[in-house]
Amino acid sequence: MKAILTVILLVTSNIFMTFAWYGHLKLQEMKISTGWPLILVILLSWGMAFFEYCAQVPANRIGFNGNGGPFNIMQLKVIQEVISLTVFTVIVTVMFKGQALQWNHLAAFLCLVAAVFFVFLK
Repeated sequence: MKAILTVILLVTSNIFMTFAWYGHLKLQEMKISTGWPLILVILLSWGMAFFEYCAQVPANRIGFNGNGGPFNIMQLKVIQEVISLTVFTVIVTVMFKGQALQWNHLAAFLCLVAAVFFVFLK
């Protein structure tokens, strides 16, 4: 159960992270934040990043085997990276229509999946 909760929290965290890091670009593209000063964009991103940390920190605490979870730190990090790129790919493909998936993107993703396999080998 801790593994599932960890993954759910990591997915939630990465949704907020992707919007914090790249959502302002969509707002600019939509002409919503075009005239905003950079400090306002940064504060908006920080506000969203707060919710990222509200999910990321518990995910790592719950999932870490030092706290009774199923994963070591290396496994947590690799899982987080794969989730991060998966969430990023889905959101960018939906939000930014000019960003198409190409064969090399899929090849890179397969390499990350292989990294998950290797990090779990004993």
